[in-house]
Amino acid sequence: MKDKNKTLTLKNKIGYGLGDCGGVMTFALMGSTFSMYCTDALGINPARLALLLLIWNIWDFINDPLMGAWIDKSYAKGNPNGKFRPWILRSTPMVCVTFIALWAVPSLFEGLARICVLFGLKILYEGSYTMFNIPMGSLLSAMADNDEDRASLSSARGIGSAVATLISLFIMPLFLKKYGESNAIGYALGAGVCALIGLAMCLAHYYMTDEKYNNNSNSEDGDNIKVTDILQVIKVNRPFVALCFHGLFICMMQYVGSTLSNYMYSDVIGDISIASYGTLLSAPLMLIIFITGPMVAKRIGLERLIRYGLLASCVLYISLFITMMITNINPWVYAIWSNTALGVASISIYMQWGLVGEAIDYNEMITGKRTEGSIYGTFNLSRRVGQTIGNSAAMLLLGWIGYNGAVAIQSAATITGI
Repeated sequence: MKDKNKTLTLKNKIGYGLGDCGGVMTFALMGSTFSMYCTDALGINPARLALLLLIWNIWDFINDPLMGAWIDKSYAKGNPNGKFRPWILRSTPMVCVTFIALWAVPSLFEGLARICVLFGLKILYEGSYTMFNIPMGSLLSAMADNDEDRASLSSARGIGSAVATLISLFIMPLFLKKYGESNAIGYALGAGVCALIGLAMCLAHYYMTDEKYNNNSNSEDGDNIKVTDILQVIKVNRPFVALCFHGLFICMMQYVGSTLSNYMYSDVIGDISIASYGTLLSAPLMLIIFITGPMVAKRIGLERLIRYGLLASCVLYISLFITMMITNINPWVYAIWSNTALGVASISIYMQWGLVGEAIDYNEMITGKRTEGSIYGTFNLSRRVGQTIGNSAAMLLLGWIGYNGAVAIQSAATITGI
């Protein structure tokens, strides 16, 4: 008879989905709007911003695996309140405060002081977000121990992330439309609203989830858990290495697109508010994808579903590009077409979380250690590398095609380049 205390409830599923929903309320803006905030509102040169993004992400490369190992080691030495949820509770307000400061404070300074303040606040926000995101992601393997439940939680996380992306990408362009893309006030207000919504969702995530399957086999000796354990994982756990490569390349695609998206709507299409309504129109498709995802995966397999989603998104993106190069396209057609392509690609982005749980189980079988934090932290690192390459490459290319955030209308060559 199944233990009722370990049965995954609807409350648990909704609560887990609210975790990524709350986190993405801030994180989505870092990929979609942060670069425009820096170039247009703060006046930072795109080439200089590309260098700053590279330095910031080097910090993330160190930050993610260290945080994962810290969680594992802390729990191994004894933590009666659980392994992951205590970190979620303490990091949630830090994410909210540092995010609002990042978008509100730098504009109060000028010159080098502005860049230094921006640099420091970005470091604080990314550290706080890592402290939240790694235990939130690792929590999946402590809430479910079978494929069906893990697929349900992955789908819930995907829905939560998609909903937060839709909300944040709907809210921010409306403020930018009202105040202008070069006015820091619009960015600060939009970021503040999104951060407060995210705070409420993250707290709900904490109170609606339970750690049902934490393995306490390492609790007798915390010294058994080492940061260098991940090197052995990479050496022997080939499925995990495959997942890391997947995370790397899918995030490269995602961040090139999201970084340039606002420039596309603002400078090429000429109305950034269309980004909000295009995102809203694509919402039903996104929800259908994540609701039906587990059922389709059960029929054809999760790996095949991911491959089909990638192939379909490639066809949609390439056909959109070809169409735009040979004819003028209606802005609303562009908005719906591009958001549909992103929605299909999201199958690959969000359905991978269930496979991470499988990689954790497999690693425990072959190494004798259950180190969810270290494994998830390293997987997150591979995604960060992809985000860095995509984000920095997009900004370097923006500078290369002559983008100037100080002018109202870009040159014809720059518009074509975007």
